[in-house]
Amino acid sequence: MQQPSVNELKEWRNVMLMHRFALEEVNTKLKILNDEFQFIHDYNPMEHLKSRVKSFESLTAKLEKKGLDITPENAYAHVHDIAGIRVTCSFVSDIYKIYEMLANQDDMTIMNVKDYVENPKPNGYRSLHLICEVPIFLTNTSRKMCVEIQIRTVAMDFWASLEHKIYYKYKSTAPAHLTQELYEAAAIIQHLDEKMKYLNDEIDQYKNEVEGE
Repeated sequence: MQQPSVNELKEWRNVMLMHRFALEEVNTKLKILNDEFQFIHDYNPMEHLKSRVKSFESLTAKLEKKGLDITPENAYAHVHDIAGIRVTCSFVSDIYKIYEMLANQDDMTIMNVKDYVENPKPNGYRSLHLICEVPIFLTNTSRKMCVEIQIRTVAMDFWASLEHKIYYKYKSTAPAHLTQELYEAAAIIQHLDEKMKYLNDEIDQYKNEVEGE
């Protein structure tokens, strides 16, 4: 790939900067929603937030994979996960609570939803993926930016992290028996999530009964 000129490098730095601004907007929104939920319900659905902007190398590799020219225009138009936030929560029900809160935001548009919780990937991966569009306000203008939000339970996140490390170690060609073991582990994780939700529901029911006496 030809080395970018000084002007092109500045354009690419601007791409990264705009997406960092978008991340800050969404991070702030999520923290406010979480704090408000805690105040109203004495419970916060979000355990942890982690955000990142794709590296230039990762971004250009994705454009090449799509068969597109390496330009800022193509990055804006065709790569919607340059800015990404991962939200981890305790229970599967929290995933959809968070989704509902985001869907109700007047200044956020959910452009795409991929529900790998209800429809896991063939390898067992589970998570809710959203592509959201948010405005960022600059000195003399505003523009709409895309941010990917992944919402998953702590258990799902543990599995995904382990799966990523294994495939990174084996350079995406893990032995068949490990692939099968990972799939079986995903099923165990799903059962754990269901069990924890059941226990949480039982605790809530008991608490309501005690408070009602």
